[in-house]
Amino acid sequence: MAEVTIYINGRSYDISCDNGQEGRIVDLASYIDQRLQQISRSGAAYNDAHLMVLTSLVLADELFDTREQVGDAPRASRAAAAPAPAAVNKDEEQAVLKVLEQLTKRIEGVASRVQQVS
Repeated sequence: MAEVTIYINGRSYDISCDNGQEGRIVDLASYIDQRLQQISRSGAAYNDAHLMVLTSLVLADELFDTREQVGDAPRASRAAAAPAPAAVNKDEEQAVLKVLEQLTKRIEGVASRVQQVS
């Protein structure tokens, strides 16, 4: 098991991953950070926890769109669908899901601490 440090929203996170996947995890984190910064610039979030949740939802929406494109999931009804990114293979999808799961746990921890302070 390898460990890599990623940076999202100006913070560092130590993430465990399979050996040889370090570069992939860094690339995924970079993509997440780019999307997070886009959402941040839009002014849609009112605090860091909310920003992370919005980013997670946007990324999950992208993943669902991709899965729908390859016939892996039923299409959810929406008023306007954004174009989906290029299809990913199952290994890439699993890597993204693993990182999202780890980030979700961290987001929940941050949200819990924010609620305790409020």
